[in-house]
Amino acid sequence: MPRALIFDVDGTLAETEELHRAAFNATFADAGLDWRWDQPSYRRLLKVTGGKERMRAWCDERGAAGPDPASIARLHQAKTAHYGRLLSAGALQLRPGVAALIARARSEGLALAVATTTSPANVEALCRACWGKPATDLFDVIAAGDEVAAKKPAPDVYLLALERLGVSPHDALAFEDSRNGLCSALAAGLPVVITPSLYTAGEDFSGAAAVLPTLVGFWPSLGSADLGQS
Repeated sequence: MPRALIFDVDGTLAETEELHRAAFNATFADAGLDWRWDQPSYRRLLKVTGGKERMRAWCDERGAAGPDPASIARLHQAKTAHYGRLLSAGALQLRPGVAALIARARSEGLALAVATTTSPANVEALCRACWGKPATDLFDVIAAGDEVAAKKPAPDVYLLALERLGVSPHDALAFEDSRNGLCSALAAGLPVVITPSLYTAGEDFSGAAAVLPTLVGFWPSLGSADLGQS
């Protein structure tokens, strides 16, 4: 058995990306920008981790200088506020099996962590919307992308989570939905369970310990040759 479970957030705990896309588009409209991210555009931009980084990538695609870094940061703050309002309106549910897995892990004394490229504010908003609790009541550690030098697929955020948990990679298990997340966790030395999401289905998940449609019925067993269900 692992001593700790480490979860990605967007696409892993819940299918959040359509809410994020709506929040981005509302922010752009409020700012008077002629930007609109449709699903194909957003699928492409999700290859870039981090909301601020996606906005810069969008400008690069269009061959435009775009807003300066301070303005990008303000846009991202406004987008986070939009996202929080969408969550508080009850527009999101956890993916199947997530709540049961986290509850069982807690009851059996496993440590729980988040390793995400999203902001701590977004993690907090999701936990309050889906569990009705603050994030710190659910997770022992929250490691976020802006706290590290490089975002996924670099291993930095997983290494930070492991450091804060005080466990080795061999004593933990990561849960992801994307190729970038998989590469990040593998580079940190973690075994990884993948549950592909709306925007990541069809990606290359070579190297994952398991690729499952959902976490329904899943319970990790690292002492065996594979990660199975019980």
